[in-house]
Amino acid sequence: MDHLKMSVPCHFGLESVLSFEVKRLGAENVKVYDGRVSFEGDSLTLARANINIATGERVLVDVGEFEARSFEELFEGVRALEWERYIAKLDEFPVVGYSLNSKLHSVPDCQSIIKKAIVTRLSSVYGIRRFEETGPRHRIRFSIHKDKVTVSLDSSGEGLHKRGYRRNSNAAPIKETLAAGIVDFARVRADSIICDPMCGSGTLLIESAYKAHRIAPGLRRSFEAQHWSQIDETVWQKARTQAMDEIIRDTKFKAYGFDIDRDACALSAANAKKAGVSSRCEITRRDITDHRPIEGAITLVNPPYGERLLEIRQAEELYKKLGQVLRPDAKNPCYIISPHEEFEKFFGKKADKKRKLYNGMIKCDLYMYFR
Repeated sequence: MDHLKMSVPCHFGLESVLSFEVKRLGAENVKVYDGRVSFEGDSLTLARANINIATGERVLVDVGEFEARSFEELFEGVRALEWERYIAKLDEFPVVGYSLNSKLHSVPDCQSIIKKAIVTRLSSVYGIRRFEETGPRHRIRFSIHKDKVTVSLDSSGEGLHKRGYRRNSNAAPIKETLAAGIVDFARVRADSIICDPMCGSGTLLIESAYKAHRIAPGLRRSFEAQHWSQIDETVWQKARTQAMDEIIRDTKFKAYGFDIDRDACALSAANAKKAGVSSRCEITRRDITDHRPIEGAITLVNPPYGERLLEIRQAEELYKKLGQVLRPDAKNPCYIISPHEEFEKFFGKKADKKRKLYNGMIKCDLYMYFR
Protein backbone atom coordinates (compact mmCIF):
# COMPACT_ATOMS: atom_id res chain seq x y z
CA MET A 1 0.00 0.00 0.00
CA ASP A 2 2.55 2.53 -1.20
CA HIS A 3 0.20 5.30 -2.29
CA LEU A 4 -3.05 5.94 -0.48
CA LYS A 5 -5.70 8.61 -0.63
CA MET A 6 -6.99 9.29 2.87
CA SER A 7 -9.40 11.57 4.67
CA VAL A 8 -10.09 12.45 8.30
CA PRO A 9 -13.51 13.80 9.38
CA CYS A 10 -13.60 16.31 12.22
CA HIS A 11 -15.91 18.58 14.21
CA PHE A 12 -17.05 21.56 12.14
CA GLY A 13 -14.76 24.43 13.02
CA LEU A 14 -11.65 22.32 13.59
CA GLU A 15 -10.64 21.96 9.93
CA SER A 16 -7.76 24.44 10.10
CA VAL A 17 -6.29 22.81 13.21
CA LEU A 18 -6.60 19.33 11.70
CA SER A 19 -5.03 20.51 8.44
CA PHE A 20 -1.98 21.74 10.37
CA GLU A 21 -1.69 18.39 12.13
CA VAL A 22 -1.83 16.50 8.84
CA LYS A 23 0.78 18.73 7.20
CA ARG A 24 3.07 18.27 10.20
CA LEU A 25 3.01 14.53 9.46
CA GLY A 26 4.47 15.18 6.02
CA ALA A 27 1.32 14.19 4.13
CA GLU A 28 0.98 15.26 0.50
CA ASN A 29 -1.77 17.04 -1.42
CA VAL A 30 -3.58 18.21 1.74
CA LYS A 31 -7.04 19.65 1.03
CA VAL A 32 -9.54 21.15 3.45
CA TYR A 33 -13.32 20.66 3.18
CA ASP A 34 -16.21 21.33 5.54
CA GLY A 35 -15.90 18.76 8.31
CA ARG A 36 -12.90 16.88 6.91
CA VAL A 37 -9.36 17.04 5.57
CA SER A 38 -8.06 14.85 2.75
CA PHE A 39 -4.45 13.98 1.96
CA GLU A 40 -2.18 11.41 0.34
CA GLY A 41 0.66 9.25 1.61
CA ASP A 42 1.86 5.71 2.19
CA SER A 43 1.21 3.10 4.89
CA LEU A 44 3.52 4.92 7.30
CA THR A 45 1.52 8.10 6.80
CA LEU A 46 -1.65 6.17 7.65
CA ALA A 47 -0.09 4.72 10.81
CA ARG A 48 1.31 8.08 11.91
CA ALA A 49 -2.05 9.78 11.26
CA ASN A 50 -3.85 7.31 13.52
CA ILE A 51 -1.28 7.62 16.32
CA ASN A 52 -0.64 11.37 16.17
CA ILE A 53 -3.81 13.19 15.10
CA ALA A 54 -5.54 14.83 18.07
CA THR A 55 -8.48 16.67 16.46
CA GLY A 56 -9.76 14.18 13.85
CA GLU A 57 -12.37 11.49 14.35
CA ARG A 58 -10.93 8.59 12.32
CA VAL A 59 -8.57 7.89 9.41
CA LEU A 60 -10.34 6.66 6.29
CA VAL A 61 -8.73 5.15 3.20
CA ASP A 62 -10.62 6.57 0.23
CA VAL A 63 -11.38 3.73 -2.20
CA GLY A 64 -13.58 5.58 -4.69
CA GLU A 65 -16.12 8.26 -5.50
CA PHE A 66 -18.86 8.36 -8.15
CA GLU A 67 -22.47 9.36 -8.76
CA ALA A 68 -25.36 6.93 -8.49
CA ARG A 69 -29.09 7.52 -8.88
CA SER A 70 -30.12 3.88 -9.16
CA PHE A 71 -29.14 0.61 -7.50
CA GLU A 72 -27.64 -0.54 -10.80
CA GLU A 73 -25.37 2.51 -10.91
CA LEU A 74 -24.43 1.94 -7.28
CA PHE A 75 -23.60 -1.72 -7.96
CA GLU A 76 -21.51 -1.02 -11.05
CA GLY A 77 -19.72 1.91 -9.42
CA VAL A 78 -18.67 -0.18 -6.43
CA ARG A 79 -17.75 -3.23 -8.52
CA ALA A 80 -15.41 -1.12 -10.67
CA LEU A 81 -13.21 -0.26 -7.67
CA GLU A 82 -9.98 -2.18 -6.92
CA TRP A 83 -11.13 -3.95 -3.77
CA GLU A 84 -8.53 -6.69 -4.16
CA ARG A 85 -5.88 -4.09 -3.34
CA TYR A 86 -7.30 -3.78 0.18
CA ILE A 87 -9.22 -6.99 0.98
CA ALA A 88 -7.68 -10.48 1.04
CA LYS A 89 -9.52 -13.78 0.58
CA LEU A 90 -10.29 -14.37 4.26
CA ASP A 91 -10.78 -10.78 5.40
CA GLU A 92 -14.02 -9.65 7.01
CA PHE A 93 -15.63 -6.65 5.29
CA PRO A 94 -18.84 -5.37 6.95
CA VAL A 95 -20.56 -2.38 5.33
CA VAL A 96 -21.94 0.65 7.20
CA GLY A 97 -22.96 4.11 6.06
CA TYR A 98 -25.64 6.72 5.48
CA SER A 99 -27.56 8.53 2.75
CA LEU A 100 -28.70 12.17 2.74
CA ASN A 101 -30.73 14.07 0.13
CA SER A 102 -30.27 11.30 -2.44
CA LYS A 103 -32.47 9.13 -4.63
CA LEU A 104 -30.96 6.07 -2.96
CA HIS A 105 -32.32 6.76 0.51
CA SER A 106 -32.69 3.23 1.91
CA VAL A 107 -29.51 2.56 3.88
CA PRO A 108 -30.12 -1.21 4.36
CA ASP A 109 -30.65 -1.65 0.60
CA CYS A 110 -27.49 0.36 -0.14
CA GLN A 111 -25.53 -1.78 2.32
CA SER A 112 -26.75 -4.94 0.61
CA ILE A 113 -25.97 -3.69 -2.90
CA ILE A 114 -22.47 -2.50 -1.94
CA LYS A 115 -21.68 -5.79 -0.23
CA LYS A 116 -22.90 -7.76 -3.23
CA ALA A 117 -20.84 -5.63 -5.63
CA ILE A 118 -17.65 -6.16 -3.60
CA VAL A 119 -18.25 -9.91 -3.39
CA THR A 120 -18.81 -10.03 -7.15
CA ARG A 121 -15.54 -8.16 -7.79
CA LEU A 122 -13.48 -10.26 -5.39
CA SER A 123 -15.03 -13.51 -6.65
CA SER A 124 -13.79 -12.78 -10.16
CA VAL A 125 -10.31 -11.87 -8.87
CA TYR A 126 -9.80 -14.72 -6.38
CA GLY A 127 -11.83 -17.37 -8.23
CA ILE A 128 -13.96 -18.24 -5.20
CA ARG A 129 -17.70 -17.88 -4.61
CA ARG A 130 -17.91 -18.06 -0.84
CA PHE A 131 -16.06 -15.76 1.53
CA GLU A 132 -15.53 -17.06 5.06
CA GLU A 133 -14.64 -13.60 6.46
CA THR A 134 -12.65 -15.06 9.35
CA GLY A 135 -9.69 -12.73 8.87
CA PRO A 136 -8.98 -9.15 9.98
CA ARG A 137 -11.88 -6.71 9.76
CA HIS A 138 -11.86 -4.13 6.97
CA ARG A 139 -14.88 -2.00 7.81
CA ILE A 140 -16.30 -0.33 4.71
CA ARG A 141 -17.95 3.04 5.19
CA PHE A 142 -20.09 4.66 2.54
CA SER A 143 -21.80 8.02 2.32
CA ILE A 144 -24.31 9.11 -0.29
CA HIS A 145 -24.95 12.85 -0.37
CA LYS A 146 -26.93 14.43 -3.19
CA ASP A 147 -26.39 11.26 -5.23
CA LYS A 148 -22.59 11.38 -4.82
CA VAL A 149 -21.23 8.12 -3.42
CA THR A 150 -18.02 7.97 -1.41
CA VAL A 151 -16.66 4.60 -0.34
CA SER A 152 -13.86 4.23 2.22
CA LEU A 153 -12.11 1.78 4.51
CA ASP A 154 -11.98 2.64 8.21
CA SER A 155 -8.40 2.13 9.40
CA SER A 156 -9.04 3.33 12.96
CA GLY A 157 -11.73 1.05 14.33
CA GLU A 158 -12.86 2.90 17.45
CA GLY A 159 -12.96 6.67 16.91
CA LEU A 160 -9.72 8.57 17.50
CA HIS A 161 -11.30 10.33 20.49
CA LYS A 162 -10.93 7.02 22.33
CA ARG A 163 -7.50 7.78 23.77
CA GLY A 164 -7.71 5.09 26.43
CA TYR A 165 -7.47 7.36 29.49
CA ARG A 166 -11.16 8.15 29.97
CA ARG A 167 -12.96 4.90 30.65
CA ASN A 168 -15.26 6.81 32.99
CA SER A 169 -16.65 10.33 32.66
CA ASN A 170 -19.08 12.72 34.27
CA ALA A 171 -22.59 13.40 32.97
CA ALA A 172 -21.68 15.78 30.13
CA PRO A 173 -18.02 15.40 29.13
CA ILE A 174 -16.43 17.29 26.28
CA LYS A 175 -15.16 15.05 23.51
CA GLU A 176 -11.39 14.59 23.52
CA THR A 177 -10.98 15.67 19.89
CA LEU A 178 -12.92 18.90 20.49
CA ALA A 179 -10.96 19.56 23.68
CA ALA A 180 -7.72 19.14 21.71
CA GLY A 181 -8.97 21.72 19.20
CA ILE A 182 -9.73 24.24 21.96
CA VAL A 183 -6.28 23.63 23.42
CA ASP A 184 -4.75 24.37 20.03
CA PHE A 185 -6.76 27.60 19.63
CA ALA A 186 -5.52 28.63 23.09
CA ARG A 187 -1.93 28.15 21.88
CA VAL A 188 -0.87 25.91 24.72
CA ARG A 189 2.91 25.42 24.74
CA ALA A 190 5.55 23.57 26.73
CA ASP A 191 5.88 26.42 29.22
CA SER A 192 2.14 27.12 29.61
CA ILE A 193 0.16 27.14 32.85
CA ILE A 194 -3.37 25.86 32.34
CA CYS A 195 -6.39 26.25 34.59
CA ASP A 196 -9.84 24.68 34.32
CA PRO A 197 -12.09 25.90 37.18
CA MET A 198 -14.82 23.41 36.23
CA CYS A 199 -12.69 20.45 35.21
CA GLY A 200 -15.32 17.67 35.24
CA SER A 201 -13.50 14.54 34.05
CA GLY A 202 -10.27 16.43 33.33
CA THR A 203 -10.31 16.25 29.54
CA LEU A 204 -9.15 19.83 28.88
CA LEU A 205 -6.31 19.43 31.40
CA ILE A 206 -5.12 16.14 29.92
CA GLU A 207 -5.33 17.30 26.31
CA SER A 208 -3.36 20.40 27.31
CA ALA A 209 -0.67 18.22 28.87
CA TYR A 210 -0.53 16.08 25.72
CA LYS A 211 -0.15 19.18 23.57
CA ALA A 212 2.52 20.74 25.78
CA HIS A 213 4.62 17.57 25.83
CA ARG A 214 3.87 16.54 22.23
CA ILE A 215 2.45 13.24 23.42
CA ALA A 216 0.72 11.49 20.53
CA PRO A 217 -2.86 10.77 21.69
CA GLY A 218 -2.94 7.34 20.04
CA LEU A 219 0.18 5.91 21.68
CA ARG A 220 -1.84 4.03 24.31
CA ARG A 221 -4.30 2.29 21.98
CA SER A 222 -4.50 -0.01 18.96
CA PHE A 223 -6.12 0.45 15.55
CA GLU A 224 -8.02 -1.82 13.21
CA ALA A 225 -5.46 -1.44 10.40
CA GLN A 226 -2.75 -2.92 12.64
CA HIS A 227 -4.25 -6.31 11.81
CA TRP A 228 -4.37 -5.79 8.05
CA SER A 229 -2.04 -8.10 6.14
CA GLN A 230 -1.51 -5.29 3.62
CA ILE A 231 0.48 -3.25 6.18
CA ASP A 232 3.59 -4.77 7.75
CA GLU A 233 3.84 -4.60 11.54
CA THR A 234 7.21 -2.85 11.21
CA VAL A 235 5.35 0.17 9.81
CA TRP A 236 3.41 0.55 13.06
CA GLN A 237 6.55 -0.01 15.12
CA LYS A 238 8.32 2.76 13.18
CA ALA A 239 5.36 5.14 13.60
CA ARG A 240 5.25 4.55 17.36
CA THR A 241 9.01 4.96 17.70
CA GLN A 242 8.83 8.28 15.85
CA ALA A 243 6.00 9.43 18.13
CA MET A 244 7.97 8.44 21.25
CA ASP A 245 11.03 10.31 19.99
CA GLU A 246 8.98 13.51 19.59
CA ILE A 247 7.82 13.63 23.23
CA ILE A 248 9.18 16.58 25.21
CA ARG A 249 9.75 15.33 28.74
CA ASP A 250 11.40 18.33 30.37
CA THR A 251 8.90 21.20 30.38
CA LYS A 252 7.62 23.92 32.69
CA PHE A 253 4.00 22.98 31.92
CA LYS A 254 1.53 22.83 34.80
CA ALA A 255 -2.23 22.27 34.86
CA TYR A 256 -4.61 23.18 37.68
CA GLY A 257 -8.11 21.76 37.83
CA PHE A 258 -10.95 22.68 40.19
CA ASP A 259 -14.51 21.43 40.59
CA ILE A 260 -17.21 21.75 43.21
CA ASP A 261 -17.96 18.02 42.90
CA ARG A 262 -15.65 15.80 44.95
CA ASP A 263 -16.32 12.83 42.66
CA ALA A 264 -15.42 14.91 39.60
CA CYS A 265 -12.10 15.83 41.18
CA ALA A 266 -11.36 12.18 41.93
CA LEU A 267 -12.33 11.26 38.36
CA SER A 268 -10.08 13.95 36.87
CA ALA A 269 -7.16 12.77 38.97
CA ALA A 270 -7.75 9.14 38.00
CA ASN A 271 -7.97 9.99 34.29
CA ALA A 272 -4.79 12.10 34.46
CA LYS A 273 -3.02 9.13 36.02
CA LYS A 274 -4.25 6.80 33.26
CA ALA A 275 -3.06 9.34 30.71
CA GLY A 276 0.39 9.41 32.28
CA VAL A 277 0.29 13.14 33.07
CA SER A 278 -0.73 13.16 36.74
CA SER A 279 2.59 14.70 37.82
CA ARG A 280 1.70 17.76 35.75
CA CYS A 281 -1.89 18.12 36.99
CA GLU A 282 -3.03 19.41 40.37
CA ILE A 283 -6.72 18.77 41.09
CA THR A 284 -8.52 20.52 43.97
CA ARG A 285 -12.15 20.69 45.12
CA ARG A 286 -13.35 24.30 44.94
CA ASP A 287 -16.57 26.18 44.25
CA ILE A 288 -16.39 28.57 41.29
CA THR A 289 -17.36 31.47 43.57
CA ASP A 290 -14.12 30.92 45.51
CA HIS A 291 -11.95 30.82 42.41
CA ARG A 292 -9.03 33.19 42.07
CA PRO A 293 -7.17 33.55 38.76
CA ILE A 294 -3.73 31.96 38.69
CA GLU A 295 -1.15 34.47 37.50
CA GLY A 296 -0.08 33.87 33.91
CA ALA A 297 -2.45 30.94 33.41
CA ILE A 298 -4.55 30.20 30.33
CA THR A 299 -8.06 29.37 31.54
CA LEU A 300 -10.07 26.79 29.58
CA VAL A 301 -13.70 26.19 30.54
CA ASN A 302 -16.53 23.97 29.35
CA PRO A 303 -19.32 25.14 31.70
CA PRO A 304 -22.67 23.33 31.96
CA TYR A 305 -24.91 24.40 29.10
CA GLY A 306 -28.40 24.15 30.52
CA GLU A 307 -29.61 21.61 27.96
CA ARG A 308 -28.48 18.64 30.02
CA LEU A 309 -27.13 19.55 33.45
CA LEU A 310 -28.73 22.80 34.52
CA GLU A 311 -31.72 24.87 33.72
CA ILE A 312 -30.93 27.72 31.33
CA ARG A 313 -31.42 30.37 34.01
CA GLN A 314 -29.03 28.56 36.32
CA ALA A 315 -26.51 28.42 33.50
CA GLU A 316 -26.88 32.16 32.94
CA GLU A 317 -26.22 32.81 36.63
CA LEU A 318 -23.15 30.64 36.34
CA TYR A 319 -21.89 32.67 33.36
CA LYS A 320 -22.25 35.82 35.50
CA LYS A 321 -20.15 34.22 38.24
CA LEU A 322 -17.52 33.19 35.70
CA GLY A 323 -17.25 36.75 34.45
CA GLN A 324 -16.87 38.04 37.99
CA VAL A 325 -14.14 35.62 39.07
CA LEU A 326 -12.15 35.06 35.86
CA ARG A 327 -11.69 38.71 34.80
CA PRO A 328 -9.79 37.82 31.59
CA ASP A 329 -7.14 40.09 30.09
CA ALA A 330 -3.82 39.81 28.22
CA LYS A 331 -2.11 38.27 31.25
CA ASN A 332 -5.01 35.93 32.06
CA PRO A 333 -6.51 34.74 28.75
CA CYS A 334 -9.72 32.68 28.83
CA TYR A 335 -11.29 30.30 26.32
CA ILE A 336 -14.88 29.32 27.10
CA ILE A 337 -17.16 27.13 24.98
CA SER A 338 -20.91 27.72 25.20
CA PRO A 339 -24.03 27.33 23.02
CA HIS A 340 -25.75 30.34 24.61
CA GLU A 341 -26.11 33.09 22.01
CA GLU A 342 -26.05 35.76 24.72
CA PHE A 343 -23.15 34.34 26.68
CA GLU A 344 -21.16 37.59 26.44
CA LYS A 345 -24.07 39.54 27.92
CA PHE A 346 -24.13 37.39 31.05
CA PHE A 347 -20.36 37.00 31.23
CA GLY A 348 -20.10 40.79 31.18
CA LYS A 349 -17.48 41.18 28.49
CA LYS A 350 -17.41 40.93 24.71
CA ALA A 351 -15.03 38.27 23.39
CA ASP A 352 -11.93 39.36 21.49
CA LYS A 353 -12.69 36.60 19.01
CA LYS A 354 -15.31 33.90 18.51
CA ARG A 355 -15.12 30.61 16.64
CA LYS A 356 -18.10 28.43 15.77
CA LEU A 357 -17.73 24.84 16.95
CA TYR A 358 -19.97 21.84 17.56
CA ASN A 359 -19.95 19.85 20.78
CA GLY A 360 -21.66 16.71 19.54
CA MET A 361 -24.85 17.98 17.90
CA ILE A 362 -24.85 21.20 19.92
CA LYS A 363 -23.88 24.33 18.02
CA CYS A 364 -21.50 26.37 20.16
CA ASP A 365 -19.12 29.30 20.11
CA LEU A 366 -15.65 29.34 21.56
CA TYR A 367 -15.38 32.71 23.28
CA MET A 368 -11.76 33.79 23.21
CA TYR A 369 -10.47 36.48 25.61
CA PHE A 370 -6.80 37.38 25.25
CA ARG A 371 -6.53 41.21 25.42
